[in-house]
Amino acid sequence: MTYILGINAYHGDSSACLLRNGRLIAAAEEERFRRVKHWAGFPSQAIKYCLMQAGIGLADVEHVAVNQDRQANLWRKARYILTHWPDPGLVLERLRTRRKRAGVTEELARMVGPGFAGRVHEVEHHLSHLASAFYVCQFDDAVVVSVDGFGDFASAAWGYGRDGDIAVAGRVYFPHSLGIFYQAMTQWLGFPKYGDEYKVMGLAPYGEPAFMDAMREMVRLQPDGGFRLNLAYFRHHKERISYEWSDGEPHFGALYSGELLRLLGPARVGEEPLSQRHKDVARSVQAMYEEAFFHLLNTIKHRYGTDRLCLAGGCAMNSVANGKVYRQTAFRRVYVQSAAGDAGGAIGAAFVVWHRLGGKRNFVMDHAYWGPEFSDEKLGRLLEERIPVLKEQDCSVVHVPDEQVLCEATASEIAAGKVVGWFQGRMEWGPRALGNRSILADPRREDMKDILNQKIKRRESFRPFAPSILREAVPAWFEQDDDVPFMMQVYPIREEKRRLIPAVTHVDGSGRLQTVTADTNPRYYRLIEAFGRLTGVPIVLNTSFNENEPVVCRPEEALDCFLRTKMDLLVLGNWLVRRGSGEQALVGVS
Repeated sequence: MTYILGINAYHGDSSACLLRNGRLIAAAEEERFRRVKHWAGFPSQAIKYCLMQAGIGLADVEHVAVNQDRQANLWRKARYILTHWPDPGLVLERLRTRRKRAGVTEELARMVGPGFAGRVHEVEHHLSHLASAFYVCQFDDAVVVSVDGFGDFASAAWGYGRDGDIAVAGRVYFPHSLGIFYQAMTQWLGFPKYGDEYKVMGLAPYGEPAFMDAMREMVRLQPDGGFRLNLAYFRHHKERISYEWSDGEPHFGALYSGELLRLLGPARVGEEPLSQRHKDVARSVQAMYEEAFFHLLNTIKHRYGTDRLCLAGGCAMNSVANGKVYRQTAFRRVYVQSAAGDAGGAIGAAFVVWHRLGGKRNFVMDHAYWGPEFSDEKLGRLLEERIPVLKEQDCSVVHVPDEQVLCEATASEIAAGKVVGWFQGRMEWGPRALGNRSILADPRREDMKDILNQKIKRRESFRPFAPSILREAVPAWFEQDDDVPFMMQVYPIREEKRRLIPAVTHVDGSGRLQTVTADTNPRYYRLIEAFGRLTGVPIVLNTSFNENEPVVCRPEEALDCFLRTKMDLLVLGNWLVRRGSGEQALVGVS
C-alpha cells in the first residue's frame, strides 16, 4: 500500500486528504473540527481524521505532499525585490511565514504524533490547483486553468492536461491578480472578512454595470490571455498589509489604495445601507472579472483542440462566471472540483506526488462525501443523553429504520412548510452543503427565504438559496442541461418555471443548482424524489447546516444548532427529532 498525505497548511481553508494507491479515501477542512471559519494554520485535526478513516498511523504514511514550493519562481521573486524594493516589513513577514511552513515533519510530530519517517514533497501552488481538478476529473485530456489571489508568487496558471501529465503553458505573476482585484473591491463594498466574495456575487444581479470604465482602469487585459492590475489602486505590492494566517480565522487589511477612493468614492463602512451605487459597483466588479476570465479562456481555447475544461483556484468558486462558460466560450464540458479553492490544493499536491512516483490515473471524484460519518448507534446514544434538554424544548424523537419511510416522512414535512436539518452519512468536502450536512425547505414558498433568514441563517437578504434537483429533471427546469454535482455553476431557470420555485430563483432568474443522482447519494435522491411525487417539483431548497459558523461536522453540532435556532425538524441519520410535537406522531410515520 502506498499512502500519500496531502495538506494545505498555514493558509486560509487549511485542510488534509489521504490517498491510498492513487485513490482518495478521506478529505476534510480543518475549520470543521476547530469550528472557526476558513481556519488557517497546520491541519492537525483533519490529518488525524484522515488517518483514523484509513485505520493507519503516521508511520504508515510514506509521502506528505504540501501545496507550496518555496523554490518556485525564485528568480522572479528575487528580481522583483531588487527592482521594486517593497516595505522591509513585508519582506520580513514573508520570510517568517516561509520558515514556519518549512517544518512539516516537526509539526506532524508535535501536533499529530510520532512515527512519520517518510518524505515531504513541496508542490508549486498553482500546479496543485490544476492537479486538484484534472487528476480527479473524468476527462482523458483537458485545458486546465487556475486563478486565485496569490500562491508561490503567481496568481494564475494555465495549460493542458493529458493522461498523467500537466504541462503549464503560462502564468500571471505577482503583483497582478484577479483574486486581489475581487477581494479589494469586496472590501470596498463593506464585506471585510476573508471569503466574503460570494456576497458580491449575490449582490451583483441587483445592479447595472455602470462602472465599467473604472473597472477597466483597474484591470488591463493582455494579448497572451492574462491580465495586469493598475497598481496605483492597490497596496499589496509595496506596503505591509496587516494579515493573520496562523491558528485562527484569516484576517486581511485593506488591499486598495487612496487612489481607488478617489476613483470610486468612500468605501462602505460597517452597517451602512447598501445603495444602488453599491449594487452597481458589485455588478461592475463581477462583469470585469468575467471579462478577464473569458478573455483568458477564449485565448487559451484557440491553442488547443479539446473542448474540455478543468477549473481550479479560489476564483473557480465564482459559480456565476462558471455558469456562463458554455455561452461565452467554445468549451462544451467543464469540471470544477468541490473544493476548488485553497483547501483543494491538498488533493492536488497529493495527486502530483502520486504521478511523480509513477502512479496511473485510477480515480474520478464524482461526489464530495469524504468527511466523517457516524453510526446509527452513536446518534441514538447522543439523543438519549440529551433527553432532558429535548423535553425542555418539547421535542419528540422517533427512530425510522426504513429509508423509504424516512424520506417520505421528511418530504411531507418539507411540503408542509417545515424547515428541516438533514444530517446524513459522510460530511462534504468543500464549502458547499450537498445533501449530507444541509438545511432543507420548500422551494415553492415565496416567503421561505425570509423564514430561513429569520429562523436560522440571519444573513443578508440579497443572498440566494440553492436548488438541489434530480439529475434527470434538469432539462425541464433549467436552460442548460449539465452535470453540476458540486453546486459550482449558476444557470438560468426556465422562465415558465421560475414562479413555481421562487425561494431558489435569484432576482436575475438564475439558480446555483446541485444535480443529485441515485448513484452518488441514494438517500438524498430518494428524499427529493419523494418530494417530487408529493408536489410535482423534483427540487428542494438546500442551504448549509450552520448558523454563522462552519458547516456542522459532528452530530453534537447539528443537535446544538437545531436547538438554538427555530428549525422544525432534525433528521439525524435514521432519527427524527421534531420540535413542539408533544406525543404526536410525525407525518408519514406510523
